[in-house]
Amino acid sequence: MQVVIIGAGQAGLSAAYHLVRRGLRPGIDFVVLDANAGPGGAWRHRWDSLTFDAAHALHDLPGLPLGSPDPHEPASAVVTRYYGAYERLFDLRVIRPVTVASVSRGADPTGPLVVTAADGRSWNAGALINATGTWDRPYWPYYPGRADFTGRQLHTHDFTDATDFAGERVLVVGGGTSAAQFLLQLDAAGARTTWSTRRPPDWTAEAFDVEWGRGVQERVNARTTAGLPPRSVVSETGLPLTGPYRAGIASGVLVSRGPLARLLPHGALFSDGTTTELDSVLWATGFRAAVEHLAPLRLREPGGGIRMAADAVSVVREPRLFMVGYGASASTLGATRAGRAAALAALRSLQPVPVG
Repeated sequence: MQVVIIGAGQAGLSAAYHLVRRGLRPGIDFVVLDANAGPGGAWRHRWDSLTFDAAHALHDLPGLPLGSPDPHEPASAVVTRYYGAYERLFDLRVIRPVTVASVSRGADPTGPLVVTAADGRSWNAGALINATGTWDRPYWPYYPGRADFTGRQLHTHDFTDATDFAGERVLVVGGGTSAAQFLLQLDAAGARTTWSTRRPPDWTAEAFDVEWGRGVQERVNARTTAGLPPRSVVSETGLPLTGPYRAGIASGVLVSRGPLARLLPHGALFSDGTTTELDSVLWATGFRAAVEHLAPLRLREPGGGIRMAADAVSVVREPRLFMVGYGASASTLGATRAGRAAALAALRSLQPVPVG
């Protein structure tokens, strides 16, 4: 294949569209591989109570506007339907389910990259666009006593419905928007909640406009071009002071108890020395980039990240590899733009070097 795309989420579909626009044929000149059983990317796994109006804004894919879905419909259903329609409209012929186990250099270091699936299938790629996102790598932080806690523990990745916790004492750990949304849903479902954050919640009334977005992108790009791993989303954006969040603060639901010191067999100890009894712990502690399959390429820098070029999609250590959904392109708007940039960069990398 001239190009292999790993991942059929926002970034991967955007990249595929721009390859088609420039004359490449799906399934013949390039291929899209996806680990899911159907369309929707990570969105197809989101909990049903995450309705479209409560989800982070979904940016239109190029060539097909999303329109105005029912705001009360689960975001997972909206996006799965939208991505499926997109794949059919542009005949993208996504191959699924394919779990990519490794990407390696062939015997000829200047030849194609070898993409190998867990089931043994493989593809040779003149250029590779990696669009695997973060959903498959939930981050579970270490805390003393976590293995001794006798109650239930789950991550955002595995959350399904707040009513599962009705009547329970639930600790939510994490300072992002998912944690805030979980706390409001759990409280409404009859759970008794406690919130723990390492730092005071970063509430902001700043307008999330174009200038703000440009500043966030510049800060994220500064880290990835230095070979440092991207930080959490909320560390760059803050938490928006929306009406529901203001009400949650006023009611005490969205007031942090402070840092967690350790878990106890039946509860938690906080850094201020206080304790609370618990039935469940929900770790809303975010995700990391799902790039383990790229390990054979040895891309990590001493700082722990993958060094990106100034265009934010090209990988410095491997000129045939382009990454989207990593760093600044992890948002849906950033992913759409990065898909185009990666497609164009991949095509440029395939052009023969002029002689003389």
